[in-house]
Amino acid sequence: MIFEKQTINCRGRLLDLSSPIVMGILNLTPDSFFDGGRYTTESAMLHQVEKMLEEGAAILDLGGMSSKPGAELIAEEAELRRVLPAVEAITRRFPEAVLSVDTFRSAVARDCVAAGASIVNDIYAGRFDEKMFETVATLGTPYIMMHMQGDPSNMQKAPAYSDVVKEVLQFFIEKLGRLRELGVKDIVLDPGFGFGKTIEHNYMLLQHLHIFRMTELPILVGISRKSMICRVLGVPPSQALNGTSALHMVALQQGARILRVHDVKEALEVVQLWKQLDATVQTTTR
Repeated sequence: MIFEKQTINCRGRLLDLSSPIVMGILNLTPDSFFDGGRYTTESAMLHQVEKMLEEGAAILDLGGMSSKPGAELIAEEAELRRVLPAVEAITRRFPEAVLSVDTFRSAVARDCVAAGASIVNDIYAGRFDEKMFETVATLGTPYIMMHMQGDPSNMQKAPAYSDVVKEVLQFFIEKLGRLRELGVKDIVLDPGFGFGKTIEHNYMLLQHLHIFRMTELPILVGISRKSMICRVLGVPPSQALNGTSALHMVALQQGARILRVHDVKEALEVVQLWKQLDATVQTTTR
C-alpha cells in the first residue's frame, strides 16, 4: 500500500489532501487560451475569486503570463504588474483564501509570497531560474513542479519520448533529490498535460498516472479544457467542459489529489461522485 503525503503546510495553514481538492485557475493575462482578458480588471478578478471560493475552491492559482503553446516570454516587470496587485487585493478582501502563484521566476515568487501567496507553482520545475529551488526552500512554501519538454514557444513542435511515463518519472526523481537536499518539505507533482506532449503522450500519462504515486507525493492534474480534449472531441475550449469532467474522473481514479480547473463547481461534483464510488468499492472489498 502506498502512503502519500496527506497535508501541505501553506504558511501555517494545513491543507488536507487525504481527499481530493480543487484548485481554481485565475488567469490575469490578456492571451490565455480559454479565459484570456476576462479578469484583467480588479472588479472582474475579485468577482471571479468570490465565485470560486463560494463554489469550494481550496486553492486559487494566479498566473500573470500565458503558457499556452507558442506563448512568448514577457518581462519580469510586466508579470509582476499583473499578478502582485491581484495577490494584494485578494489577500485584503479574502484573507482566508489560499493563493498559489503560477510563476517560474524566483523574484516574482518571493514578492508574491511576501504579499500573501502561500504556494509556488512552477511550470519549469526550476529549469528557467536556477535560484527557484533555493528561493522556495527559504520561503518555506509548498512547491508544485511541473514537467515540460522544451518551453511554451516550442514545446508542441514534434515532442518525442521513448517512454513518456518513464521519462517524466525520472525527471521528477532527479529534481526531488535536489529539493530534498535543500530542505523543501511540501512538494506536489504535475505531469504537465499539454506541455511538450502529443495527444497520445497525454493519454498515456493519464492512463498510468498511478505510477507517480510511488514518489509518495500528491499529484496535481491540469487538463481543464485543454487540446487533449478539444482535438479528440472536435470542439473548442468553450465546449470542452463535459470532456474535462469525464477525464477528471479518470484522473481521480488514478490517484490525483488536486484538480486544477477553470470550472470549480463542476470539478467538485466529480470529486463528490468519485468519493461515493470509492466508498462503495471500499465497502464491497472488506
